[in-house]
Amino acid sequence: MASSSMRRSLLAASFVLILFFVSSASAAAPANLVISKVDRKIDLVSQVVRTTAQIKVENKGMEPASEVLLAVSSEQAKSMAYLRVTTTEGRGKSKAPGVVLSVKPAEGEGPANVTFFSVELPKPLGKGEAVALDIYSAYSHLLKPFPVEIGQSDVQLVLFHDSAYYLSPYPVKVQTTAMRVPSFRVESFTKVEPSKITDGEIKYGPYENIPALTYSPITAHFENNEPFAVVKDLEREIEISHWGNIYITEKYRLTHAGARHKGGFSRFDYQSKPSASGAASFRHLLARLPSRAHSVYYRDEIGNISTSHLRSDLRKTELELEPRYPLFGGWQVTFTIGYGVPLQDFVFKAEDGRRFLNITFGSPFVNVVVENLVVKVVLPEGSTETTALIPFHAEQTLKTKYTYLDTVGRTVIELTKKNVIPEHNVNFQVYYRFNSIALLAEPLLLVAGFFAFFAACIAYTHFDFSISKSSSSYQARQLREEVLDAVQRIQKVMNERAVASEKLEASLRDLARTGNVAASKAARKETDVKLKETAKDLKAILDSLPASSRSTVLAKVDTLMQKEREMQEKLQQKHTITVEAYEKKLSSKEIDSRVAPYQQKLTALKQEVSELLNLLDD
Repeated sequence: MASSSMRRSLLAASFVLILFFVSSASAAAPANLVISKVDRKIDLVSQVVRTTAQIKVENKGMEPASEVLLAVSSEQAKSMAYLRVTTTEGRGKSKAPGVVLSVKPAEGEGPANVTFFSVELPKPLGKGEAVALDIYSAYSHLLKPFPVEIGQSDVQLVLFHDSAYYLSPYPVKVQTTAMRVPSFRVESFTKVEPSKITDGEIKYGPYENIPALTYSPITAHFENNEPFAVVKDLEREIEISHWGNIYITEKYRLTHAGARHKGGFSRFDYQSKPSASGAASFRHLLARLPSRAHSVYYRDEIGNISTSHLRSDLRKTELELEPRYPLFGGWQVTFTIGYGVPLQDFVFKAEDGRRFLNITFGSPFVNVVVENLVVKVVLPEGSTETTALIPFHAEQTLKTKYTYLDTVGRTVIELTKKNVIPEHNVNFQVYYRFNSIALLAEPLLLVAGFFAFFAACIAYTHFDFSISKSSSSYQARQLREEVLDAVQRIQKVMNERAVASEKLEASLRDLARTGNVAASKAARKETDVKLKETAKDLKAILDSLPASSRSTVLAKVDTLMQKEREMQEKLQQKHTITVEAYEKKLSSKEIDSRVAPYQQKLTALKQEVSELLNLLDD
């Protein structure tokens, strides 16, 4: 009973819609055109609804027709993302490639809930002539999840609303419609006889002699677990560098637009039962990058994400991303990907001398819908005569961006488009004029900056920035510097005298081992010469000091020099006694007893001299 009453309601609604549309048909389209055949196919496999209609239009009137009108329900027109019309010639394998025709919104009177588009024919359609058209359209957000909330273990069911009849401003003689669904599970569909379902395909028709603008609402309720990946906002920045690379940065705010997830989430069930848990969720995204993409990275607000796989060959580079968590309905994630490509693969010379960028417009991710897309093409600094050519409508604005070492800024062409689907991922061109000499601007600016810096350093070291050389603070600083310099020079000379003394003591140790008196005497003679020379050096240092600082230095080194001379005298006495004892061939015991008093005194003096040298630094 319920199904029969629903059928009666749908028939009543169809009848009302037919009356409403037909009443306005005369104002919407000329009466001399007739559609002899329509073969419509609707693909419901993914989140994007794709419709292909092959129609044959005949001119039954006397006047030639230069355009054909297409009708789309206003509800579907709001979700329409792509529309392309081509002409076809021949059949089967002999079918010639189609010519893409100009399509634009049609102005004029018509039903309020129908949107019309005008297709310009390549040549006027004369009396009795016919033309075959292929109409391809794609829609986003037409599939509505029902129920709107599901649990982790539930599958996703969606609703699709359309008309069993092809909506046209012209009468249709014969028509058929086939809807392909992604699974064999079809909960229900509206039956408009003749209609049937076979092998995952719902077929309507054939229907004959359907009046213009006839609308018969139908609904299909079926399972669709394909990823409903929707990018709320995508910003692509394409920065051109004539030093050899193009750098691309893409910032995503991605959401799962399917049935909202309800209840808790069990990662254990998700991983242990992948076929029965989270059927409508997705954890991977696949991006198809240019074949020579390099320096690829993937990160989010936390940092770099390592769960990605990069595969490349001569034809393509595929980047498979795995977010930090699987995405269920209503969940979202933000992330950034970036990569570089060789300049010569995408920037070329035009015939007018300008350069042009030829690169894809949309997102590289497969089966993703982008609600708001902003493409920023950052041209090299100094670029002029900029023009962007896009094969579809998009808003264009010019901006300026400043980066490192820029002086006048870089021209940025900003392209904005809403409701972007994979069909929009086609090449577009940006033309600009750029002088290669401008490449030297930044290196020269850098060189000039370094030159100015070093010139300033040199000037700083040569200029005297003190307030006055006659000030007490300046004179005190000068005196301190003179004293420190003198002390350092004295320490150096004292170290030379200590080395000479050590050599003399080494000769005594050799004498005790070898008995070679001549060698020890020669060492004594050499040491005496060195001590005399260093004594002159000490006197020269003290004499070279101004009178104001000489007394300060003498106060520090007088005791040191006195003790050091006494130490040298004791060492010489020790040497003389030792050599004489060896010449007299005394025993070792007698030699040690004679030398012992001198050695004790010598050790004490060495300690005092060392302490006094350390005190000089204070």
